[in-house]
Amino acid sequence: MPDAAGSDQPASAGGPRIGVLAVQGGFQRHVEHLTEAGAEPVEVRIPADVDGLDGLILPGGESTTITMGIESAGLGPAIQAHHAADLPILGTCAGMIVAGREHLGLIDITTKRNAFGRQLASFEDDIEVEGIVDGSIRAVFIRAPWVESTGKGVEVLAEVREHPVAVRQGTVTALSFHPELTPDNRIHKWFVNACHK
Repeated sequence: MPDAAGSDQPASAGGPRIGVLAVQGGFQRHVEHLTEAGAEPVEVRIPADVDGLDGLILPGGESTTITMGIESAGLGPAIQAHHAADLPILGTCAGMIVAGREHLGLIDITTKRNAFGRQLASFEDDIEVEGIVDGSIRAVFIRAPWVESTGKGVEVLAEVREHPVAVRQGTVTALSFHPELTPDNRIHKWFVNACHK
């Protein structure tokens, strides 16, 4: 795995191709962060867009709308094949919900939608995410879920108010918050490094 300095290289220097599901939600900010972190971002709208990816991000948005978009585009099998190949996946906010047991089944968790409250209850907090970033990171929670239950092999990386907000199982990592909404690029750099072959 390359060091953090390698992740600052431009995409032309051989950065990994990382898809961002672009059927709905806040995918553009992920694209910008991935570019800054040295990856070659790919907006994923059809199954062919998943071919040859080194990693995939399922972004925030509205989980029901995202799920419907995945179904209407026929993206489910392509995403599951990416997962079956043990390629990295990062789900953020609604992407955490979509990745869970009740939807795509990429990670053995169940989630509670809008767990911290609706839009007016959105908040920020400084948290530590074990094994991903050193020190604390500013986390933005907007209509955020939390993890209600975890299956065998799911590692809890961070908690807020005694509820898991960052979990990992194998090559799938799911976050309740929006790492793309702050200038801090450490989570995207970590993911780019994880996607290097």
